[in-house]
Amino acid sequence: MKIRCIAIDDEPLALQQIGGYIRKTPFLELTGLFESAFQALDFLASNQVDLMFLDINMPDFNGLDFAKSLTNKPKIILTTAYSEYALEGFRIDALDYLLKPIPYPVFLKSVNKAKEWFSVKTENEPEPELFVKSEGKIVKIRIADILYVESANEYIRINLDNKDVVTTLKRLKEFEEELPAERFLRIHRSFIVHTGKIKAVERFKVILNNNQTVPVGELYREHFQEFVEKSFRI
Repeated sequence: MKIRCIAIDDEPLALQQIGGYIRKTPFLELTGLFESAFQALDFLASNQVDLMFLDINMPDFNGLDFAKSLTNKPKIILTTAYSEYALEGFRIDALDYLLKPIPYPVFLKSVNKAKEWFSVKTENEPEPELFVKSEGKIVKIRIADILYVESANEYIRINLDNKDVVTTLKRLKEFEEELPAERFLRIHRSFIVHTGKIKAVERFKVILNNNQTVPVGELYREHFQEFVEKSFRI
């Protein structure tokens, strides 16, 4: 699991430093850099973010007030040049508090703490499940067991790790909306794949853990290339 991160800081050099640190840390994924809290609002409203590096002293809307204004906020690591705000960090339930300038070893120690927190949280959460109608029965499917999903006219075939195939009367687009976007990717008008089960990528196809190949459709190639570059750090 990669921790999806954004950073907010009105100092461009500090922002680029944090962005560089995130990019070089294997278990972190950089999804956005913002020079103000206002810029980050729209992104947070439409994207899943796990961890936010947040500067405190920003004009117009400081980091602490911004954090307090969010209803479903990501976990936060505060970044600031002023030590007197440490107590406020605890009040917004920040994971950590980093004083500028921030050396990479200090950053790494902090994000390892975040990694541990997310690992414990994941272990304690029940694995999400779906229920679908298939052959007159209601079938329970664990999200983690889905390898890929294939369209078959009015039906879809849900291919599982154990080689079982569950067929149900549903459009692929409709089923796509039920799947967690951070774990599944539409790569063809007829195929959705579990991104965590991609073993290799060739020119216009992916190879899954069971060695099956799935084509990448022409209309989906640009979006798929963006996913590959971000996930495999090409």
